[in-house]
Amino acid sequence: MTNLLCRNRVSDFSRWKAVFSSHAQAHRDAGLQLRSLWRAVGDPDNVFFLFEVSDQGLARTFISNPAAAEAAAASGVLEGEYHFLESAAAY
Repeated sequence: MTNLLCRNRVSDFSRWKAVFSSHAQAHRDAGLQLRSLWRAVGDPDNVFFLFEVSDQGLARTFISNPAAAEAAAASGVLEGEYHFLESAAAY
């Protein structure tokens, strides 16, 4: 299974969350299912979220779309990063 781990530093969590939530259908259309959302302890405007990815191609197209960058800017994202991850063998 592939996952997409994202981190956004935002100017205002409430503003960011409202925009993020409004894109739930677009996330699903891109093969992304939100699994978890966290805020850093002591830095609540540092947000981490995890998607399960059903189609990596769709997900990559979605995150590289200029509209995604525009939505991020509109929601107050100051910086962000994402990582596609696969499960590692249990140890």
